[in-house]
Amino acid sequence: MAGLAGNAAGESISAPLRVDFDRRLKLQFHGAKLSSDGGLIVFRELDEALGLTAMASWMLRDRRTGRNSRHNLLAMFRQSVFGRLAGYEDVNDAGRLARDPVMRLIAGGKDFDRYAASESQMGRFETGTLISFRNLAALADLSGKWIDRVQRLRRSPNLILDIDSSESPVHGEQEGSAYNGHFGCCCYHPLFVFNQHGDLERCALRPGNVHSADNWQAVLDPIIKRYRWSGPWRRYLRADAAFAIPELFDYLEANGFGYAIRLRANKVLQRRIEPLLKRRPGRPSNSIERRYANFTYQAKSWSQPRRVVAKVEWHPGELFPRVGFVVTTLTVSEERVFEFYNQRGTAEQYIKEGKHAIKWTRLSCRSFAANAVRLQLHALAYNLANFARTLMLPNSIADWSLTSLRERLIKIGAKAIRHARSIILQLAEVAVPSTLWAEMLATISGIRAKAQAP
Repeated sequence: MAGLAGNAAGESISAPLRVDFDRRLKLQFHGAKLSSDGGLIVFRELDEALGLTAMASWMLRDRRTGRNSRHNLLAMFRQSVFGRLAGYEDVNDAGRLARDPVMRLIAGGKDFDRYAASESQMGRFETGTLISFRNLAALADLSGKWIDRVQRLRRSPNLILDIDSSESPVHGEQEGSAYNGHFGCCCYHPLFVFNQHGDLERCALRPGNVHSADNWQAVLDPIIKRYRWSGPWRRYLRADAAFAIPELFDYLEANGFGYAIRLRANKVLQRRIEPLLKRRPGRPSNSIERRYANFTYQAKSWSQPRRVVAKVEWHPGELFPRVGFVVTTLTVSEERVFEFYNQRGTAEQYIKEGKHAIKWTRLSCRSFAANAVRLQLHALAYNLANFARTLMLPNSIADWSLTSLRERLIKIGAKAIRHARSIILQLAEVAVPSTLWAEMLATISGIRAKAQAP
C-alpha cells in the first residue's frame, strides 16, 4: 500500500490511496465527516430525556478565569463521559475525537462547526479544574443524583445494596498506590456500592494497601441519607466476610437496613454445627447434599446476639464439606437466606463489566486526586450505559452486556451531511437495524414524558 497521505484533521489532501489486490479500489479519509461511534447519539438522547449531564453545569465550579475559554465546562464534561463510554479511557484520543462529527454534536450542542476540546484542553480540565475538593466531591455525589432520577421511573419497592472492593493495577509510581498481598500486585484498592439494578451508587478511590472494608462509613453515609426519607420502604445490604464488622451491624440496624453478611468460620461456630460436619452413613450420594443450621450467636465484640445461618455442602468426590456462615436480620428460611446472599455475586459481575467495558482501572495519572477524578468519570460513564441497558433496550437485545453495547451499538459507522437547516447522520445497519433504533427512540420519548411528569 502507498504511504499515508492526510493532515491532522484526517481529511484527504492528495491523491487517494490504492491497494494492490484490487486496483479499482481507492481510499479516502474524511475524519471530520465520518465517525465510528454513531451509536453515542442514542445515549445522548437518553441523557437529555433524564437531564443527567446538565446537572454538571450547576454542581461543578469552573476555575478558569480567562475570558477567551473556548469550550464551556458542560461541553468538556460531556466529552469526558461520552468518550469513556465509547472506550476512550483517557485524553490521549481527544485530538482525534475533537474532529469527530458525533462527538462535536454531543459536546458542542448546536454549534456543529466548532471542534470539540483538544487533548491539552481535556488534560487541563480533568487534572486541573476537576481535582479541586469541591468538584471532586460533586463528582462523587453526581452518580447518586442521577440514580435518584432513574429510581423514580423504576418505582421499585425494595433497595438492595452490594458493597465490595476491587483492585486497579498500576504500572508506574502513582501517588497512593501500594502493593496488595491479596491481589498480588501494586494497585489502588477502590470501594464500590451497587444497587440491585446494577447502578453504581457510589465509589471511592483508596490506597492500595488498605483493608477491604476501610472507610466503609464514608461511602455508605451519603447513600443511606439519600434513601432515608424517600424511595423504597424495604432496604437491605449484602457483603462478604471482609465487612463482618460489629460497627457496620450496629450502623445498619440503627438506619433500618436489613443485611446478610458472610462470617468467617471459627471454633465456636464450628462447634454449633458439629453434627452436620459428619458424613451420613452409607454410600456417598452422586449429587450435592446440602444441610442447614440456624442459631443465635454473639461474638465478644458484638453489642447483641444475632441470627446466624449455616450451610454445609457435601460434594461428590470431595472428602471434606464446604461450610458457610451468614449473619442476618432476615426472618426467612435458611435456604432463602443463602439464596438472597448468593445474589451478591452479581456485584462482582458489575465490577468486571466496569473493568472491561468502561476501563475504569485505567488510572495512569501521577497524583491521587487526578486518579480519583478519573474513577468518578468512569463511574458516570458506567451508570449512563447501565441506564441505557435497563431502561431503553428492546427485548430482543435486553440481555446485552456493556461490552456488547459498546461493540455493537456504540461502534456504528456514521456519516454527517451538513445542510443549511439540518444535519443528516447516516448510520450503518449491521448489528442494530433501523427498527431497533425506532424502538429505542420511542422508549426514550416515553421516559422523557414520565421524567417531566409532576
